[in-house]
Amino acid sequence: MKLQQLKYIWEVAHHDLNVSATAQVLYTSQPGISKQIRLLEDELGVEIFARSGKHLTRITPAGEAVLKIAGEVLRKVESIKQVSQEFSDDKRGSLTIATTHTQARYALPPIIDHFIKDYPDVSLHMHQGTPVQIAEMAADGTVDIAIATEGMELFNDLVMMPTYRWNRSIIVPKTHPLAQKSNITLEDVAEFPLVTYVFGFTGRSTLDDAFFSKGLTPKVVFTAADADVIKTYVRLGLGVGIVAHMAHDPVADSDLVAIDASHLFKASITSIGIRKGTFIRGFMYKFIESFAPHLDKATVNKAMSIASKQELDELFKDIALPTF
Repeated sequence: MKLQQLKYIWEVAHHDLNVSATAQVLYTSQPGISKQIRLLEDELGVEIFARSGKHLTRITPAGEAVLKIAGEVLRKVESIKQVSQEFSDDKRGSLTIATTHTQARYALPPIIDHFIKDYPDVSLHMHQGTPVQIAEMAADGTVDIAIATEGMELFNDLVMMPTYRWNRSIIVPKTHPLAQKSNITLEDVAEFPLVTYVFGFTGRSTLDDAFFSKGLTPKVVFTAADADVIKTYVRLGLGVGIVAHMAHDPVADSDLVAIDASHLFKASITSIGIRKGTFIRGFMYKFIESFAPHLDKATVNKAMSIASKQELDELFKDIALPTF
């Protein structure tokens, strides 16, 4: 069994079983990959991929088990490489982050700006996606760090550390009836069509829970993952917008009124997550601490050593999180 063979099956599985596409990504030949996969299957005595003619059609149950372990092995190998890089040059490398649009657009820009200035030789990459996609990318090692608000139950393979609290604003045109009210209620908001986040994004479940707890059924007429898209449709008169407070820019959105909704909805907490067993390089610690100052190296290391969620909650229970 060769490490290269594990790399091949892992990449094929993550390129929709397309050997040609995998060969292009790995700068090798399609016949070479196919031969090595066959050799590995012969050695193991099981098929990793089912076939129809020359085409791979699905991953077999045995293949699923093999791929899971192969992923763990490849991640360990990557950790070994990172250890050597850390000791040879602690300011050079790469950092990959997965997060939602709201975090990428509103919370992260100043953090990334400072990070790039401090670490010009670190290649920084960002992936945007749903909580499910973010969790998958972090779990399989596609990214180093995950930043998310919703779907914490999806991140069982990660140590999730709280970073900050945030709440929402009601966004309406200046001429809208809600813009004339001083103390709006959920009942007031529920009278109008709503434009807000797709379920599973940016604290959407907290929003729904608030309405349902009052026996109200919100009339959600349009949803999007992007707060800027939501504001666009509010401008078109499609409905009342509910977005993260940070998503309203007083200058760029001067045509819209942002009404504080923190009295209507429970605050949400955004967390930063790292896969268990990850070797954390020096610049990763710095990125985390710049995003959440209470998450210094010692605190992160302690969190990474904790076995249960209950212990993790205990670690952070007395920390006063900043509000964005």
